[in-house]
Amino acid sequence: MLKQVQRAYNFNAGPSALPLSVLEKAQQELLDFEGTGMSIMEMSHRSAVYEKVHNEAIANLKALLSVPDEYHVLFLQGGASTQFSMIPMNFLTPERKAGYVMTGSWSEKAHKEAKLLGGETYFAASTKETNYNRIPAPGEISIQENTAFLHVTSNNTIFGTQWFDFPDTGDIPLIADMSSDILSHSIDASKFALIYAGAQKNLGPSGVTVAILRPDMLERVNENVPTMLRYDTHIKNNSLYNTPPTFGIYMLGLVLKWAKEQGGLAALEKHNKEKAALIYNTIDESNGFYKGHAEKDSRSLMNITFRLSSEELEKKFLAEAKDAGFVGLNGHRSVGGCRASAYNAVPYESCKALQEFMQSFQKHNG
Repeated sequence: MLKQVQRAYNFNAGPSALPLSVLEKAQQELLDFEGTGMSIMEMSHRSAVYEKVHNEAIANLKALLSVPDEYHVLFLQGGASTQFSMIPMNFLTPERKAGYVMTGSWSEKAHKEAKLLGGETYFAASTKETNYNRIPAPGEISIQENTAFLHVTSNNTIFGTQWFDFPDTGDIPLIADMSSDILSHSIDASKFALIYAGAQKNLGPSGVTVAILRPDMLERVNENVPTMLRYDTHIKNNSLYNTPPTFGIYMLGLVLKWAKEQGGLAALEKHNKEKAALIYNTIDESNGFYKGHAEKDSRSLMNITFRLSSEELEKKFLAEAKDAGFVGLNGHRSVGGCRASAYNAVPYESCKALQEFMQSFQKHNG
């Protein structure tokens, strides 16, 4: 008999909530995976048993995101932060430059790595002047000639903004860091030359990085890139060039199966909109007691950021929320305030409980 555990209201920004049924499935299979007498963590990544898990995860990810058949799906390590360097190492040549759309701290970090490598870069658009409270309008994005790629960050965990309509870049490869909103709403994957994402928000536990690559990008890879940092190395070896994070990929596979059971991206998007509306409506109806950071048309479904009228009141709010069983509501250390991360696996009931807590807190402190 498994011990019954009181689950927290988990609003952590990452690593974040995982579906309860996925955790229970992993618990059941931990000691003996499919009658092998071993945990998935103990078996060879070259074994037929593991390779089935690996390839099913690739197939399910492509199916859920409607990724074109010819695209490659990779399971890498090093998080999105390693991709910040790997992308310009592979694709930024001396005769070209890279465009970055600046919408928050993670796009700043991605741009910084390209500069460290000596590449020529430019800002195709930026909303820094308004403290990254919105996504640039299409007319604000300016793509220069000889651009190797345009980089965007699809969802901004710290400031709580999200892209819903991506720019048309024509022949210029569009690259997106989708770490914090992949699998949360429908996208046209064919618009992108490269999508990458750390798994620890919507895909699984930390330790796995997904990269989805259009085949023609391989023709652009620089020849002097170290073996482990070349995309073609991992494509040729089906992400098995070295030992991959097998348990993390197994967990990612379980999450993808769970996502299919929920009804796929359309159902997840509907659910995410309903969850986010509970909290955003509370903010909007508070007569200024709660102040959202993001402009309404840029609001993230994943990361809901808000402030109260003073730091003292915010501290009280966060302390009482913690006592009430809410976890992870502190804003990022760089900006402060409050943040509720309502990723796919965060239940509607948790968002409803937060709505009720926020309304009660305002009633007693307004």
